[in-house]
Parts: sequence; structure tokens; C-alpha cells
Amino acid sequence: MSEQITPTIEVGTEVPLLEFTLTRTDLVRYAAASGDFNAIHHSDHAARQVELPGVVAHGMLTLGSSLRAVTDWLGVDRIASIGVRFSKPVVVPDDGVGAHLTVTGSVTEVADDQATIALETRCGDEKVLTAFTVGVRR
Repeated sequence: MSEQITPTIEVGTEVPLLEFTLTRTDLVRYAAASGDFNAIHHSDHAARQVELPGVVAHGMLTLGSSLRAVTDWLGVDRIASIGVRFSKPVVVPDDGVGAHLTVTGSVTEVADDQATIALETRCGDEKVLTAFTVGVRR
């Protein structure tokens, strides 16, 4: 029988770096799963009509993908709360490469039964998710 190792959660503990890519194919798959077929998520023309620079990722796809920084580290069952500000849209070019995102963060507060983790998601130099906090059960 193997023993599960619980990561140490103390103020200042860094969340393991998460890097991921979103492609136009990912957007189509997410649209099918979520039912969100808003044209800004698949048409450059539609995105530009509303003054976006191009097709943008679904906010909840960006958030859900970014949360893997915590769930891959601690497990999904430890999530108690989530707070976030969608600061900038994630533009996903139709170049076969997509948009590269990075998630960093650290534990900022520890209480008896819960800890708070502050995260930040960037796409290139742009902060796309800010005021991003995750409460986790200890």
C-alpha cells in the first residue's frame, strides 16, 4: 500500500509553475462542451467588430486551465473557494501555435483549516488573470 504525500502548505510556499498553450482547436472543443459559441471565440472578423485584436479564449477556459496549478499540486478536492479578475483577454492566433500562458503563485495566508493561495496568469507579458485567489482546505 502506498502512502500519499501531502505537500507542505506554509506562508511563502510557491505553487509549482504551470505552463500551457491554448489553440483555436481548444476553443472549438470548449465551445462544444460549454455551449458558448459566441463568434469572438472563433472568428477574427467578429472579434474585430467589437474592437478585440482577434479571436479570444473563453474566460472560463482560461480560468479552469489556470486552476490546474493548484489542482495538479494539491488535488481538486482541496479547493474551497476561488476569486479572480479577468484583466485582459487571451488572444489566440490562428498560427498553429496558439497562446502560451504561465501561472505562478504562492501561499499568502494559513489558518487552522484553510490556506489562501494568490495566483497570477500571464500570456506573454500581459497579466490576464489577476486578484486571483484560491482557498484550499489543509
